[in-house]
Amino acid sequence: MNAVSDASNHTHFVRLSVIILYIMSLAMNPLLIPEAYIIGGQPLCSQLAGLSKGQKKLCQLYQDHMQFIGEGAKTGIRECQYQFRNRRWNCSTVDNSSVFGRVMQIGSRETAFTYAISAAGVVNAVSRACREGELSSCGCSRAARPKDLPRDWLWGGCGDNLDYGYRFSKEFVDAREREKTFTKGSMESARLLMNLHNNEAGRRIVSDLAHVSCKCHGVSGSCSLKTCWLQLADFRKVGDALKEKYDSAAAMRLNSRGKLVQVHSKFNSPTSNDLVYIDPSPDYCVENKTTGSLGTQGRLCNKTSEGMDGCALMCCGRGYDQYKTQLVERCHCKFHWCCYVKCKHCSRIVDQFVCK
Repeated sequence: MNAVSDASNHTHFVRLSVIILYIMSLAMNPLLIPEAYIIGGQPLCSQLAGLSKGQKKLCQLYQDHMQFIGEGAKTGIRECQYQFRNRRWNCSTVDNSSVFGRVMQIGSRETAFTYAISAAGVVNAVSRACREGELSSCGCSRAARPKDLPRDWLWGGCGDNLDYGYRFSKEFVDAREREKTFTKGSMESARLLMNLHNNEAGRRIVSDLAHVSCKCHGVSGSCSLKTCWLQLADFRKVGDALKEKYDSAAAMRLNSRGKLVQVHSKFNSPTSNDLVYIDPSPDYCVENKTTGSLGTQGRLCNKTSEGMDGCALMCCGRGYDQYKTQLVERCHCKFHWCCYVKCKHCSRIVDQFVCK
């Protein structure tokens, strides 16, 4: 059973990575349905629909990377859904063929976030896979010793290989965009530039949040000696940082030279770490098959909140229904020596509020 489960998970990761990277690299084109074929636990790269010519070559050269590209994409989706759990658009995945649906065809700030968080997820997964010895072409980080590290501290250990993860993510994720050719000044070229910018923003956030981590050595934990290495931040911090970038994302347009410039020139120009978008967001209040909006009907809301999760905003003024539901929770937990916690299960009736 475990072998079957592992193979199934591997297939899912590869399929997911191909889907999300393919969907995100589409500008205004219809979404296709990628299929993954596995032989001996490795993908037949030539049969993975949705990969560009360059991506297929990279897949063939680095087949052992595909699983971790998938894991990175999955991490990105999961973080996106956490960050937007209380928003009208909650990063819903609609089915296996389009992941986020037709919303991705609009160059909105939501699309900008999904590109950035997914590129960040790939950097994160590949960098850590290197450290864990899962990939044949990389190993522990070779980052230079920080200048401000105390002299008597050792620089070594096995750090996350950010340099490799960054470079591989850039080469693989950006490959499809860089292979496209659009008329200069067209909306397609604007979307391409937007996608590349947001991919890079996601990668840079991961790089900027990486930090030095140390371990003490010495008699009885005296910490007379420390060994330090480069470590990636918890991915939740990456998600938090990108969510802030989403809130302050810059609206862009093409100028006469075919470059993206800010719509509102009175604001500071966006940096390489900021998110940019070219289209206004669709109305996420009601279902719209054209834009891909799923609407908020049936979503849970917080009656007492005045924020985006509150019933007034979440339900877009349509009102809400109140239901009684049974909630089962762990309770009366006790620590037993040694070493586990045993809990009882308690149930209570709570009110739930659901958008009409």
